[in-house]
Amino acid sequence: MVRQGPKVLVLCGPSGSGKSSLLRLLFEEFPDKFGFSVSHTTRNPRPGEENGKHYHFTTKEEMEQAITRGEFIESAVFSNNMYGTSVSAVRSVCESGKVCVLDIDVEGVKQVKTTDLNPLLVFIKPPSLADLETRLRGRKTETEDSLQRRLDAARKEMVYGETPGNFHLIVINDNLDKAYKKLKEFVLKELEKTDDKGKLGDRCIRHITLWRILKSRFISLM
Repeated sequence: MVRQGPKVLVLCGPSGSGKSSLLRLLFEEFPDKFGFSVSHTTRNPRPGEENGKHYHFTTKEEMEQAITRGEFIESAVFSNNMYGTSVSAVRSVCESGKVCVLDIDVEGVKQVKTTDLNPLLVFIKPPSLADLETRLRGRKTETEDSLQRRLDAARKEMVYGETPGNFHLIVINDNLDKAYKKLKEFVLKELEKTDDKGKLGDRCIRHITLWRILKSRFISLM
């Protein structure tokens, strides 16, 4: 049983590594324990994607202005599209009493590490680049050019993900059931630990607020 208050759980991994499938299983089994922080993006919606559910779809100008105002915890650019996690999205999940889950890339992880959120960091790794390429081609949503960009990005992400100390756990997703079991056991065990580093839900909210204030002051001095 999860006895402690909410924290922040970060899942990172190349596109096609299976993060969405693992999160779906986690949310289905623990609908009252975990809440997804919906990211913002400037890319166009894919078929079936809903605004506010899969992403908050916005414009480049609006997102750049929000970042300047200190309203984002992390942001990155991929294939000329911006992605990011807003302070309000994380705060909303924390205030609901759930563990806030972030699905972000390596650049986002580096930025989150500079905050006081003290997240649990999990890297989802595909069995191999060849297997990842097969998965991406199977989606039939990529051009050859965009596919190669994703594979190039995946190579860099896997180097960072495999570097000792960058993540608390590495999950090789060669079997969904086995990968989910490893992820679930790790997360539940970590949430059961006695919290002495200010990771509880109310402190999470205060950390977000303090970080936003300090970042805004820093920006105003530039």
